[in-house]
Amino acid sequence: MKKQYEITEHEFNRIGELIYQRSGIVLSQHKRDMVYHRLSRILRSHGFTRFSQYLAILEKDKHGPEWQVFINAMTTNLTSFFREAHHFPILAKHANQRRHGYKVWSSASSTGEEPCSIAIQLDEVLGTSINGPRIWATDIDTDVLATAERGIYRAVDIESLSQERKRRYFMRGTGEQAGMVKIKPEIRAAIHYSPLNLLADYWDVPGPFDAIFCRNVMIYFDKKTQKSILERFSGMLKPGGLLFAGHSENVTQINDAFSLLGQTVYRLSKDKP
Repeated sequence: MKKQYEITEHEFNRIGELIYQRSGIVLSQHKRDMVYHRLSRILRSHGFTRFSQYLAILEKDKHGPEWQVFINAMTTNLTSFFREAHHFPILAKHANQRRHGYKVWSSASSTGEEPCSIAIQLDEVLGTSINGPRIWATDIDTDVLATAERGIYRAVDIESLSQERKRRYFMRGTGEQAGMVKIKPEIRAAIHYSPLNLLADYWDVPGPFDAIFCRNVMIYFDKKTQKSILERFSGMLKPGGLLFAGHSENVTQINDAFSLLGQTVYRLSKDKP
């Protein structure tokens, strides 16, 4: 089947330059089909016939609303409840050792499954939060944040959870909402959602944190960007704080302020600021 549009080498390279400038994401050639399919929908919505027409809109207004549409289309969101389950017992033990004022930053929260999982784990260890949010959840993609804010998921999304967790933390939909579940208000209240670009000069989150989750994000950055973000993370963690990374990310090779605590869990040295 013939494609509706043609994406030239120059256009693909320019798309790569623009997304790198705004988000730090590095596009390799094997992502060409992904870029085509995600952006071709936007081209159709504008009635464009060439990718260069869309690029002209982005380049004409460096602060225009189309940039957020572009970023939302180009970011990848793959998540689930209690994904990388080995992380959560480590989080529980760490929280139990510190308890008072324990705060976590979910820096790529996607549609909310990760911060909800963190909130459930902390509720089980520390009890229900009565002093406002204990998890700050951010993402560069405003579309996924809107989904996270609603806190509504398919019932199949929580099939792997225990019956106790399903009963205690979710409400089942009825009627038109049959087959859906909603996170309970006390868990939702423990999470503060807001948009944030990790490449921004200022991170509007109230550090320092006891733990930061940044899982399967670094793989989209080059070494220079990885090094910069890890340096900033080290300054956003309390001494002995934890950084939870993705399964294919090795933090200690980039920043020696961290030491490996467990499988893809890193601890900030106590003598670091």
